[in-house]
Amino acid sequence: MSSLSERLTRGAASSPSQVDHARRLVADWQLLADLAFADLTLWVPLSTGAWWCVAQVRPLTAPTSRPEDLVGSEVSGAVAEPFVTAHQEGRPVTEGEPDWSGPAPRRREVIPVRHDGIPVAVLAKDTNLAVTRSPSTLELTYLDIAADLCLMVSAGTFPPQKLQDAEMSPRVGDGLVRLDGSGRATYASPNALSAYRRIGVPGDVVGADLAELTRGAAADRVAGEAVAAGITAAVAGRFPDPMDVEGATATMLVRALPLQPPGAEAGALVLVRDVTDVRRRDRALLTKDATIREIHHRVKNNLQTVAALLRLQARRMTEPAARAALEESVRRVASIAVVHDTLAGSREDVVDVDDVLDKVLPMLGDLTSIGPAARTRRTGTFGELPAAAATPLVLAVTELLHNAAEHAFPDGEPGSIELVAERDGEDLVVRVRDNGQGLPEGFDPAGSEGLGLQIVRTLVTSELGGTLLMTSPPTGAAADQAGTEAVLTLPDAGLPRR
Repeated sequence: MSSLSERLTRGAASSPSQVDHARRLVADWQLLADLAFADLTLWVPLSTGAWWCVAQVRPLTAPTSRPEDLVGSEVSGAVAEPFVTAHQEGRPVTEGEPDWSGPAPRRREVIPVRHDGIPVAVLAKDTNLAVTRSPSTLELTYLDIAADLCLMVSAGTFPPQKLQDAEMSPRVGDGLVRLDGSGRATYASPNALSAYRRIGVPGDVVGADLAELTRGAAADRVAGEAVAAGITAAVAGRFPDPMDVEGATATMLVRALPLQPPGAEAGALVLVRDVTDVRRRDRALLTKDATIREIHHRVKNNLQTVAALLRLQARRMTEPAARAALEESVRRVASIAVVHDTLAGSREDVVDVDDVLDKVLPMLGDLTSIGPAARTRRTGTFGELPAAAATPLVLAVTELLHNAAEHAFPDGEPGSIELVAERDGEDLVVRVRDNGQGLPEGFDPAGSEGLGLQIVRTLVTSELGGTLLMTSPPTGAAADQAGTEAVLTLPDAGLPRR
């Protein structure tokens, strides 16, 4: 199924601004469906004369009258006549007789969706007539507000020009307050009254100036002024951003929307939600995140300190073998520090191995004393790998590169080393090639007692579940075929695809 934007552009005469307007409506129309106790579908005209359904939403406050998925379906003929009328005349059209074809009787109202005075699409509102409701004040208020919003959709004044995060805003059932043109509350739902009680409002909300009431309940004066200004702006016809009000013992999220239907009394709709526990968890997560990052920073510093101490100790050594062993330890600790620093700086569970290797490779010549550094070239991409696999893989690769630089070119002879990453079906294959002197006669990589190869075998087999193979061209091969190739084969299990 194509995206909503792609479906909208298929409609006749749809400009980018019209598509954006329809997208904003769909992003915020759960509010309208819940207030109207109705299913909503958005339809656009096609060049063939048919109408195409591009989006659908079901109410959370009532049983659906449209259990089937209508997105992608087309209608024409008599069924589409209300769509044509609403689209051409720019007014809501209510079908006379209920539709008895589905599992429950339903009545449809078709509302034109306007943008800059031009019809963009039509909104079909299907109400389930099988649901019997007592005419409570809450439900009558919901339906009254839904009617005002539908008129605003028809006039092109809803949704707002700025796309708001509807997922984070309060729902209708969280708490609702209706305001008149002066900003006084004419109705407050039970959940809204409870939310105001929790932030410290002792009296009744109905009849009060909601902006002043909310300002007085805020523990922070600046935040209280901002929320009060937002409520006042909604009454004046603007769409402020949702804001938090933190009282003495609770936190409430407030979203204010203007209600200014053509030919009707102006006012505002205020949705509220008690977010005390949510904000407490957010603060706890921020505190833990800061603590974890501080720990990562200290671990990186400690690794760098260890590397510096080993480097100082190596300089004091007179025995060449001991100095070489300490310098190798410096290189390994420094490589671990680079990988750790990269992982700590990422908020994801994956790491860009190519980026890490580009930082590690220049260190090989700086941290060793093996003579002129061989030219190292990397081809192919490793892509992003899980953090648990990135560290052993980078360490194994750096060990093989260092091995090649140290043993392939005796007496400081110049040479080249190539690092290749490629995919072989489901496997990741890493090759380290050099044009040096090749493996010694009778050399067995599996039985080698060298520390570097032992580390590589342990990392590849135990940590990555892969295999290591080292080969040299046969004796007498051409000069351009000389050297050694180490091949790491890592199964796709546990490694994400690029």
